[in-house]
Amino acid sequence: MAKVEVAPLRSWDDFFPGTERFAKPDVRDLQKWNNRVLCNLLYYQTNYLALAIIVFLLVGLTNPLGMFMGATVVTLVFLGSVWVGENKAVIKNFKKQYPSMFVFLVMTASYCVMSMFGGVMVFMFGITLPLVLIFAHASLRLRNMKNKLENKIEGAGLKKSPMGLILEALGQQEENLNKIQDFLESKLKE
Repeated sequence: MAKVEVAPLRSWDDFFPGTERFAKPDVRDLQKWNNRVLCNLLYYQTNYLALAIIVFLLVGLTNPLGMFMGATVVTLVFLGSVWVGENKAVIKNFKKQYPSMFVFLVMTASYCVMSMFGGVMVFMFGITLPLVLIFAHASLRLRNMKNKLENKIEGAGLKKSPMGLILEALGQQEENLNKIQDFLESKLKE
């Protein structure tokens, strides 16, 4: 197994350039959109972590107890779902066939548990808002050659990153990175 490496923090000009590097995804080609999101999640993972921490801290300063409770609930639901997904064949097959639905169900379960404790607004702003911002950026940001090469290296197993491990635990990594590799190889040959 390769050593886990944290991706470098990308410059602001690379992370948020002018409008020419952003485009609406093609909603008719879900595979291409999924590849764009996965590649951007892997390439900008440290920037996304910084963004999530900033939003998390801002919301956490307004309601620290609610934020702590929200983070604990989401972490426990996530770890529980990963454990169940690995140990129950039915869940494992569902996770493999419908990875996006699996992530949605984890977030929905977290929301339901949080609503029992009255921390819904903290959950919405502190946990869901960073995820929405990250997904929006990953969906709209066009990839560059550097991004494609970094993803190819990670996909080949030459290096592992924290985001790669999270995506793998959610069932997003294995098949999708193989598709990404095939797509990149065909583009590089052109």
